Amino acid sequence: MAYLARLSIRSSIEAGAWVGFCLGLLAGAIIGAAITWLAGAVLEWQRQLSYTIGVSQTLLPFGDRRDSLQSVQDWWFLVIPATGIVVGLLVGILGALVGGLLAVAYNKSPGQARVVVEIPSLE
Repeated sequence: MAYLARLSIRSSIEAGAWVGFCLGLLAGAIIGAAITWLAGAVLEWQRQLSYTIGVSQTLLPFGDRRDSLQSVQDWWFLVIPATGIVVGLLVGILGALVGGLLAVAYNKSPGQARVVVEIPSLE
Protein backbone atom coordinates (compact mmCIF):
# COMPACT_ATOMS: atom_id res chain seq x y z
CA MET A 1 0.00 0.00 0.00
CA ALA A 2 1.32 3.42 -0.92
CA TYR A 3 0.06 6.98 -0.78
CA LEU A 4 -0.17 9.35 -3.70
CA ALA A 5 1.82 12.35 -2.52
CA ARG A 6 1.30 14.68 -5.44
CA LEU A 7 -0.14 14.85 -8.94
CA SER A 8 1.73 15.98 -12.00
CA ILE A 9 0.29 19.37 -12.93
CA ARG A 10 1.44 19.05 -16.53
CA SER A 11 -0.24 15.67 -16.96
CA SER A 12 -3.43 16.97 -15.40
CA ILE A 13 -3.44 19.96 -17.73
CA GLU A 14 -2.88 17.72 -20.76
CA ALA A 15 -5.59 15.28 -19.69
CA GLY A 16 -8.04 18.13 -19.06
CA ALA A 17 -7.26 19.65 -22.44
CA TRP A 18 -7.83 16.37 -24.29
CA VAL A 19 -11.05 15.59 -22.48
CA GLY A 20 -12.30 19.15 -23.00
CA PHE A 21 -11.39 19.10 -26.69
CA CYS A 22 -13.17 15.80 -27.30
CA LEU A 23 -16.32 16.89 -25.49
CA GLY A 24 -16.20 20.30 -27.18
CA LEU A 25 -15.75 18.70 -30.59
CA LEU A 26 -18.89 16.64 -30.08
CA ALA A 27 -20.88 19.59 -28.73
CA GLY A 28 -19.58 21.89 -31.48
CA ALA A 29 -20.59 19.45 -34.21
CA ILE A 30 -24.08 19.29 -32.76
CA ILE A 31 -24.20 23.09 -32.57
CA GLY A 32 -22.96 23.35 -36.17
CA ALA A 33 -25.63 20.94 -37.36
CA ALA A 34 -28.26 22.96 -35.51
CA ILE A 35 -26.99 26.18 -37.11
CA THR A 36 -27.19 24.75 -40.63
CA TRP A 37 -30.63 23.29 -39.99
CA LEU A 38 -31.83 26.60 -38.56
CA ALA A 39 -30.49 28.50 -41.58
CA GLY A 40 -32.44 26.20 -43.90
CA ALA A 41 -35.58 26.51 -41.80
CA VAL A 42 -35.39 30.32 -41.83
CA LEU A 43 -34.88 30.36 -45.61
CA GLU A 44 -37.86 28.07 -46.18
CA TRP A 45 -39.98 30.15 -43.80
CA GLN A 46 -39.09 33.30 -45.72
CA ARG A 47 -39.92 31.68 -49.05
CA GLN A 48 -43.34 30.63 -47.80
CA LEU A 49 -43.97 33.98 -46.15
CA SER A 50 -43.05 35.98 -49.25
CA TYR A 51 -45.27 33.75 -51.39
CA THR A 52 -48.19 34.00 -48.94
CA ILE A 53 -47.96 37.75 -48.35
CA GLY A 54 -46.72 38.64 -51.80
CA VAL A 55 -43.86 40.78 -50.51
CA SER A 56 -40.27 40.81 -51.69
CA GLN A 57 -38.01 38.61 -49.56
CA THR A 58 -35.69 41.53 -48.80
CA LEU A 59 -38.51 43.25 -46.88
CA LEU A 60 -39.07 40.26 -44.59
CA PRO A 61 -37.18 39.52 -41.36
CA PHE A 62 -33.67 38.22 -42.16
CA GLY A 63 -34.23 39.44 -45.72
CA ASP A 64 -30.90 41.24 -45.88
CA ARG A 65 -29.19 38.09 -44.53
CA ARG A 66 -30.62 35.74 -47.13
CA ASP A 67 -27.32 35.30 -48.98
CA SER A 68 -25.35 34.51 -45.84
CA LEU A 69 -28.01 32.04 -44.66
CA GLN A 70 -27.92 30.37 -48.06
CA SER A 71 -24.13 30.13 -47.85
CA VAL A 72 -24.36 28.48 -44.42
CA GLN A 73 -26.86 25.98 -45.76
CA ASP A 74 -24.86 25.29 -48.93
CA TRP A 75 -21.53 24.88 -47.13
CA TRP A 76 -22.88 22.69 -44.31
CA PHE A 77 -20.08 20.16 -44.79
CA LEU A 78 -17.57 22.86 -43.79
CA VAL A 79 -19.68 24.67 -41.20
CA ILE A 80 -20.26 21.62 -39.00
CA PRO A 81 -16.59 20.54 -38.61
CA ALA A 82 -15.37 24.14 -38.31
CA THR A 83 -17.85 24.83 -35.53
CA GLY A 84 -16.80 21.58 -33.85
CA ILE A 85 -13.12 22.47 -33.96
CA VAL A 86 -13.62 26.02 -32.70
CA VAL A 87 -15.83 24.93 -29.81
CA GLY A 88 -13.46 22.02 -29.12
CA LEU A 89 -10.48 24.35 -28.83
CA LEU A 90 -12.33 26.70 -26.50
CA VAL A 91 -13.58 23.89 -24.27
CA GLY A 92 -10.12 22.29 -24.42
CA ILE A 93 -8.58 25.46 -23.00
CA LEU A 94 -11.20 25.47 -20.26
CA GLY A 95 -10.53 21.78 -19.58
CA ALA A 96 -6.79 22.45 -19.29
CA LEU A 97 -7.44 25.18 -16.76
CA VAL A 98 -9.75 22.96 -14.73
CA GLY A 99 -7.26 20.06 -14.83
CA GLY A 100 -4.45 22.30 -13.65
CA LEU A 101 -6.57 23.78 -10.87
CA LEU A 102 -7.62 20.34 -9.64
CA ALA A 103 -4.01 19.15 -9.58
CA VAL A 104 -2.88 22.22 -7.67
CA ALA A 105 -5.77 21.88 -5.23
CA TYR A 106 -4.90 18.22 -4.61
CA ASN A 107 -1.20 18.99 -4.16
CA LYS A 108 -2.00 21.70 -1.60
CA SER A 109 -4.47 19.56 0.36
CA PRO A 110 -3.24 17.84 3.53
CA GLY A 111 -4.89 14.50 2.71
CA GLN A 112 -3.41 11.85 0.49
CA ALA A 113 -5.11 9.18 -1.61
CA ARG A 114 -4.36 5.51 -1.01
CA VAL A 115 -2.92 3.72 -4.00
CA VAL A 116 -2.27 0.00 -4.30
CA VAL A 117 0.94 -0.62 -6.21
CA GLU A 118 1.54 -4.07 -7.69
CA ILE A 119 5.03 -4.86 -8.85
CA PRO A 120 5.24 -7.91 -11.14
CA SER A 121 7.70 -10.59 -10.12
CA LEU A 122 10.61 -11.36 -12.42
CA GLU A 123 10.22 -15.16 -12.33
